[in-house]
Amino acid sequence: MAMVTFVDETTSGERRDALGLDIAEERLALRELIRRRVLEEAPDGDDTDRAYDRAVEAFGRNGFLVLVGDRQIEELDELVDLGPRTEVVFLRLVPLVGG
Repeated sequence: MAMVTFVDETTSGERRDALGLDIAEERLALRELIRRRVLEEAPDGDDTDRAYDRAVEAFGRNGFLVLVGDRQIEELDELVDLGPRTEVVFLRLVPLVGG
């Protein structure tokens, strides 16, 4: 079983642990990791399908990068190896002022 820690980070260096999640699989596609995070973090009554769709759309338009260890995950269907202590960083990209 893997313990995945999701971390939110910005390009300015701000860092916040979002949550830890036990995952039985040894490998998952990035889209499934995003789905599980959304399911865990969505408040009761929120539309998780809509939140998931927004997250996938944001990834597609480069609203954030995903880093696992020293590797950037570039595709939603790319498989991520999960170990006992895997850190998944969601690096939010902030647009330049005026651009």
